[in-house]
Amino acid sequence: MRLPLLLVLLACGGWLRADVSLSPLFQDHAVLQRDKPVPVWGWAESGEAVTISFAGQEVKTVADAAGRWRAVLAPLAASAEPAELVAVGRNRVVVRDVVVGEVWLCSGQSNMAWSVAASDRPQEEKAAARFPLIRHYKVPLRVADAAEERMKGEWQVTSPETVGNFTAVGYFFAREVHRKLGVPIGLVNSSYGGTPVEAWMSPGALASDPAFAVVAQRWSEALAKHPERAAAHREAMARWTTERDAAKAAGKPFDRRAPRPPQGPGHPDTPSGLYHAMIHPVLPYALRGALWYQGESNAGRASEYRALFSAMITQWREAFGQVDFPFYWVQLANFKTDQPDSGAWPRLREAQTQTLALPATGQAVTIDIGDPDDIHPRNKQEVGRRLALIALTQTYGQTADHSGPVFVRADPEKGRLRVVFAHAVTGLIALDKPLSSFEVAGADGVYRPAMADIDGDTVLVRAEAVPSPVSVRYAWSNSPDANLFNGAGLPAVPFRSDAR
Repeated sequence: MRLPLLLVLLACGGWLRADVSLSPLFQDHAVLQRDKPVPVWGWAESGEAVTISFAGQEVKTVADAAGRWRAVLAPLAASAEPAELVAVGRNRVVVRDVVVGEVWLCSGQSNMAWSVAASDRPQEEKAAARFPLIRHYKVPLRVADAAEERMKGEWQVTSPETVGNFTAVGYFFAREVHRKLGVPIGLVNSSYGGTPVEAWMSPGALASDPAFAVVAQRWSEALAKHPERAAAHREAMARWTTERDAAKAAGKPFDRRAPRPPQGPGHPDTPSGLYHAMIHPVLPYALRGALWYQGESNAGRASEYRALFSAMITQWREAFGQVDFPFYWVQLANFKTDQPDSGAWPRLREAQTQTLALPATGQAVTIDIGDPDDIHPRNKQEVGRRLALIALTQTYGQTADHSGPVFVRADPEKGRLRVVFAHAVTGLIALDKPLSSFEVAGADGVYRPAMADIDGDTVLVRAEAVPSPVSVRYAWSNSPDANLFNGAGLPAVPFRSDAR
């Protein structure tokens, strides 16, 4: 006789129960944020009591109807001593080698995803990577149509064997900060190459401004055209595969990239698709702040970017429950692009600069260390160092010059303009040759190349073709020859005085 289903379930109760589990952010080698409340969360059977223990604290909670539980540890002091984080319900979970220090979220597109192994001097950097208190968590690449709770991933301790796959910008930032502060540094790397800002925004953020409706409209058009474009992509892939195989058979090099799939279902350009799958599962991990390197994929729509970017920052801060956490980004480097100087890249840089109007923000200017022929410059060491200067000054209260010269105003002066800068107390420097990349315009608004001379902490600009200049701009092209620096060796921020 077959046992009734109820008896079978009772007999298998040990198999069917939902054991206590933790978000994968809480596993061996994790770094917890110091000096802030630390949410710890996971899953269990609905109604199950769960106790979290760490560093002398014990916090009790209960799993909700969906089986999700959350406890909050009181603020912790920095500690490099390995400790155990323990979760106890019907079962017991022990997370080992947990330290407390500074945690930074690293996000954006390929220049943030770019690895240490692909940066300058990779072998030297890997050999020197003996920082066991710098740890890295890579959020898996994924796109989702709805907010997800769970993800995979693991914390890795920095070593010559592991560091090659770390975000290079994040690692070089962490190395500078760790050397200065002496505390553990955790990097949560949630980055995806070739992606636009709207993919990283929540649906609420995209609904926060009527002007953002254009994002949904563009995506609807892309979905409508997807079947036709997908068919063309399959044909292009078939041709590419044939050419690749023929080159291989002939022993010839073949370095042409495979055709990129068109926008459509599951594509990383999906509005909110990366927020759902690569940011939402991280919530509400306690962070010190966020580092961001993105903008290349929005360069053709710079007029939208400032509002989208600002809305994303604001929403992330709210979602993490830390409305004032620092948010620092990298301004786009010099790069020629495949298009003539239409103004797309300088306008995107301008939109990034304008976003500094938000509190607790900072921008690392890289107009001098890009590669005009490669959208992925290899010198990520200096990028990380410049971000670290901002954090050490603005977040950690150390005294340092963290910015190059910043435009303040342009005063008319006898057929010239005197350009006044902030962050010039260490002096202004024309690196290697006379100043270049300055232009002036008269009432007609037509810019012409200008002569520029340093005069104390100002620059005098003039052009014979513009006897009465009314506006000035600097480094206003895709890949300008920009050589104005301050005494701290930091480049001037590209600008135009007639920004509109």
